[in-house]
Amino acid sequence: MSKPSASTKHRSEIHAIRPALGADVVVQSLVNHGVDLIFSYPGGSVIPLHQALTRFHNQIRVVLPRHEQGGGFAAQGYARSTGKVGVCTATSGPGAANLLTPVADAKLDSVPMVIITGQVGTKMIGTDAFQELPATEVFRSVTKHHTLITDPNDISRVMKEAFYIANTGRKGPVLVDIPKDILTATITPDYDAEICLPGFIHPVPKPSKKDIYALLEAIRGAKRPVICAGGGVAAADAAAELRSFVKKTGIPVAMTLPALGVFPYEDPLSLNLLGMHGSVYANHAVHECDLLISLGCRFVDRITGNVQKFAPHAQLAHVDIDLSEINKVCTASISILGDIKEVLTEINRKVLPPETSLEPWIQSIREWRKTDPLAYESMGEDIAPQHAISMLDNLTREYDPIIATGVGQHQMWTAQFFKFSSPRRWLSSCGMGTMGFGLPAGMGAKLANPDKMVIVVDGDGSSLMNIQEMATCFCEKIPVKVMLLNNQHLGMVVQWEDRFFSSNRGHTYLGPIDNPEATGKGTGIGPEIRYPDFVQIAKGFGWQGRSIRYQNELESGLKEMIDADGPYILDVAVPYQEHVMPMIPAGGSFNDIIRK
Repeated sequence: MSKPSASTKHRSEIHAIRPALGADVVVQSLVNHGVDLIFSYPGGSVIPLHQALTRFHNQIRVVLPRHEQGGGFAAQGYARSTGKVGVCTATSGPGAANLLTPVADAKLDSVPMVIITGQVGTKMIGTDAFQELPATEVFRSVTKHHTLITDPNDISRVMKEAFYIANTGRKGPVLVDIPKDILTATITPDYDAEICLPGFIHPVPKPSKKDIYALLEAIRGAKRPVICAGGGVAAADAAAELRSFVKKTGIPVAMTLPALGVFPYEDPLSLNLLGMHGSVYANHAVHECDLLISLGCRFVDRITGNVQKFAPHAQLAHVDIDLSEINKVCTASISILGDIKEVLTEINRKVLPPETSLEPWIQSIREWRKTDPLAYESMGEDIAPQHAISMLDNLTREYDPIIATGVGQHQMWTAQFFKFSSPRRWLSSCGMGTMGFGLPAGMGAKLANPDKMVIVVDGDGSSLMNIQEMATCFCEKIPVKVMLLNNQHLGMVVQWEDRFFSSNRGHTYLGPIDNPEATGKGTGIGPEIRYPDFVQIAKGFGWQGRSIRYQNELESGLKEMIDADGPYILDVAVPYQEHVMPMIPAGGSFNDIIRK
């Protein structure tokens, strides 16, 4: 078993000979792995850990979220925007349980995290003690690895293993559950202890030369090839290698939701978003292609729809770091197991463009783009949500901002109309689709990137899920900006109600029950004063804010938000009847696409 690349010897020479409390060993292990920021909520089982953190206050900044879930998503925002391991902690029982959602979210989106939870004392485990939760069992299926420490002498080794697993191979969350008496035990730590991970496969095998050759031959013979770039490209920091590959071959690129930004939105060979709410031309190209080169794509249902009708004419080449993803959903005729950055580097040394000119194929795509562009209709004096996002993009282009979103219609409109050109600028819950992701993720991203503008595009439903983190932003002086697209409805569910349930409202209206909007017979904008009043709520948390209702207020409102010094919310009233288009119904195919 190879050792982690991060060296800790110079630190261990200083600390290994000194007895220390288990909690201090935990914190020193974090320092040894370069951690300078954690999101941590105290409680009975982790009081010793928080006491230790006060002793290391010059080395690690502790940010106190107002809910453990907020801390988990903030750690994700830190990790997604930097590629580093995000760290969060919580106490036992309900504290640990509140981390379940962000941990499950990180697992599906392959986000590297180390989660430390407190546990009742070792002698109390299994007795249904106060605030006891069998965390390793609860988190078993939503973590990449999980450990309950029962010997304080194992702390430094287990912490080393946690960081190693979280950030190698296919990245993901690792849980370390620590009983209170382990934190208070006195030990002589060994920070150079060898990791012990029987059965853990690493490094990832080098890609087979035979499989590389097969892909090179397939590219040479293709007449209608398409690249499907998935989240694996972003996770592997392989955007530069992808762009070189495209430059050498001239093959157009479609992107899955987590991959946005790995290839420039406005590049002529960009097909932009693929899948249920992707562009018509991206889905059309995949439907007609004869070679589909998948790079780190999981082929989830939101991409494929009806698997039997997905890319029906294509030979599939699938490159992935995780063997379990290859042939899991779509059968590949060429499969390459390996790190995408390494695979693309190797391919770029040898690849030649297709023998047959791709110009007829590219021209067909141009025609599809012209016929079915990503577009929207003006709403007169009302604000079209797509227009708000397009204007936000135009006004912030010079800042190259990081954009975090909640989940719902606003998420899809941002994916469609914000023109991402760089990786790690798009932060969104893609696999799990977790409402409440946006604000805390943006908070974590801003702390990790203090010199970058961070904007959260949120919906009123998603915003309410973790609105308490406004307090964190104010108290910790985190100048996050929020553009809230407020339609007083659970917009994406409303869209499905309209399309598939005869517009019958099944508890998807979020405003006052005596409002005509509750029956679906209103104007779509709602009353002059909306409830809840997000600006007043934000001001109560120490934020600045403004509500706007009409299109002629949009530009000035956005500029005010952009120029604000501290945290700011712009509450933008938008009609609830607007749908995210195009749309491929669940289980459908390209032939079933709904254009408007």
